[in-house]
Amino acid sequence: RVAELKDEQLYSQGHERSEGDFCPLCTLAIPPPLQEYATMRSCCVKTLCDGCCLSAVKSGLGNICPFCRTPPAKNDEEALGRIQKRVAARDPEAIRYLGDQHYYGECGLVKDASRGFELWSEAADLGSLKASSKLGMAYYYGKGVAEDEAKGIRYLESAAMQGSVESRYCLGCVEEENGNVDRAVRHFLISAKLGLKQSLDKIKDLFSDGHAT
Repeated sequence: RVAELKDEQLYSQGHERSEGDFCPLCTLAIPPPLQEYATMRSCCVKTLCDGCCLSAVKSGLGNICPFCRTPPAKNDEEALGRIQKRVAARDPEAIRYLGDQHYYGECGLVKDASRGFELWSEAADLGSLKASSKLGMAYYYGKGVAEDEAKGIRYLESAAMQGSVESRYCLGCVEEENGNVDRAVRHFLISAKLGLKQSLDKIKDLFSDGHAT
């Protein structure tokens, strides 16, 4: 009965896009995956859709941030300094982004997976769904950290129930890998309805291959 209640929560929640998936300028939902249709600005740590960025260029702003009107950073050091200011202000997405830079060794930083995990954990605690998704996948597959599938699933489920399309898709992939096709399809259906084309493709493949009915 406990498992049934947990599944009821898992599959009944997270059917709406999360707040971070909306462009703060036009207020429209950005199609997933966000990195293909939007850009995060280091000056204000706002994720702006490509449409608003293009509109700003055409209006004469050039590469100036259309949200906070800050000119683009001249180099990695300046960009990192801007991020650090937002980190000091306890901005969860700035902390998550700084974690990315440490984990992958970008923006002039030496690759440091452990520091990246620390920052992702802090960001997740402050509400960053992107950080929770990254932690979930890293723990589940043991990427840069000791493998802990149960902990990875907890992070993914928590983010998915709050509207993380990426986490929902990842849960579907995990269930598919484990042979739980019905559960996988349920996850893919939710993320497909939230706009993720990869989920729709997954559903089509599962049905065409006869793995789902």
